[in-house]
Amino acid sequence: MQNNLPLKGKTIVLTGTSKTATIEDDITALGGHAVIAPLIETCERLGSNDAEQLKKACQFDWIIFTSQNAVDAFASKMQQHQFRVDNFRGKIASIGTKTTSALEKLGFEVSFMPSVFSADIFVKEFPAVAGSCPSCLFIRGEKAKSTLKDGLPFDLVEWTVYETVERHDQTSVIMNCIHHQQDVTVIFASPSAVDVYAKDVASQIGWQATRIAAIGHITEAALEQYGATVDIMPSVYTMQAVIEEIMKVGDKS
Repeated sequence: MQNNLPLKGKTIVLTGTSKTATIEDDITALGGHAVIAPLIETCERLGSNDAEQLKKACQFDWIIFTSQNAVDAFASKMQQHQFRVDNFRGKIASIGTKTTSALEKLGFEVSFMPSVFSADIFVKEFPAVAGSCPSCLFIRGEKAKSTLKDGLPFDLVEWTVYETVERHDQTSVIMNCIHHQQDVTVIFASPSAVDVYAKDVASQIGWQATRIAAIGHITEAALEQYGATVDIMPSVYTMQAVIEEIMKVGDKS
């Protein structure tokens, strides 16, 4: 039976937004215990000129999405102002399978997704780089890094559609888990979640009390800047890939 429950005895803490908690059922089915402790949440940024921004968005050659949160906020604005998918004439670029899936559910066809789900790889592989200065719109959150704007060899227009809110109230959940569980892995999917954990948890008990897992080399770099040792960082930047790696490792001593 143990072989059928590869996560038996393991506790996995999910620190991303509540959207990332969809893996909870999979963890439970594999014998693990999932702890949902979102250290960040996102909310749509409402603007008085959203309708005008959408009109402008319809004219771009490319619209770029790098997160499911950006898709959700953009979709909300479309609904509020009665814009349809076929109003947008440009191609769609996406980073990540979750982002792409969210776009496809809206009815968009994704024309480009990089081989590695990261902005710096996007810059290297984006087909428009080899073209003739297309007009590109980046749908972003307020904490998005300047990787795309700095790296693409043409002007990139940015539209901030959502904001990230730190959830310091959730750190007590993580502390309680660490104090009462023997084999804990904390998964980070963004530098923003890393920042909250570093301030509220690691500052009190350090980084060695748990196994540390990162999704993406940008998140891994953020952890390492705080002095954390990243135990798990899969080559495929998805939550499922992290869970598969956790299944392979022994108990956290």
